[in-house]
Amino acid sequence: MEQIYGYVRVSSIDQNEERQILAIREAGVPAENIFLDKQSGKNFDRPQYRRLKEVLQGGDLLYILSIDRLGRNYNEIQFQWRILTKELGIDICVLDMPLLDTRNGKDLMGTFIADLVLQILSFVADNERINIRKRQEQGIAAAKARGVQFGRPRIPLPDTFPQIVQEWECKRLSLNEALSKCGNMSKSTFYRNVHEYKRTTEKEKYK
Repeated sequence: MEQIYGYVRVSSIDQNEERQILAIREAGVPAENIFLDKQSGKNFDRPQYRRLKEVLQGGDLLYILSIDRLGRNYNEIQFQWRILTKELGIDICVLDMPLLDTRNGKDLMGTFIADLVLQILSFVADNERINIRKRQEQGIAAAKARGVQFGRPRIPLPDTFPQIVQEWECKRLSLNEALSKCGNMSKSTFYRNVHEYKRTTEKEKYK
C-alpha cells in the first residue's frame, strides 16, 4: 500500500523544527512517518535521511516544506531528486513551491517546468549556503579584530615563567616539572609560550 512520508531538516540542534513538522502534519503525514535530521544541508550523509530512503517504495509520496530543507548543495540536490523520483519511483511535494509536485504535470511540458524550477531553487539554496559560510567567516574575522578570543581560554603564565624556562633549558627542571610549575600546562602550549617568550625577549633587545 502506498505510504506518505515527511522529511524535516534543521541545521543545528538549537534550531526549531516545529514549523516544518506542523506544515507536514497538516498535509496528512502521520507523526511516525516524519523523519528529522538536525544537521547541515551541505551533503546527504544524514542518518534519518538514509533511513527514509530505506523505507521508501515506488508510489510513495514524500513531503518537504521547502527545497533547502532537502539540502543546500546544488549538485547533490539534483542527484538525490533523481534517485528519489526515478530510481525509487516516489513522488515529491515541496509545500511552499506548488510547481515542485511531481504528481502534477507528468507530461513533457510539466516535467520541463518542474526540472527548471528545481534547478533554480537548488542554485538559490546552494548560493545561500555559500553566503552563510562567508558571513560566518567575516563575523569571526571582525570578532578577532575586536580582540574576541575563540577556543579554550589561555592559561595565564606564572610570574616566574622566565625563571622556569631558564631552569628547564639548563636541565635543572624536567619538562614535567616545568609543566607542573606552569599550572599543569600541556606540552604544546608550553612550547608555544616558550617560543613567544623568546621572540618577545629578542625584540626587546633591539628596542
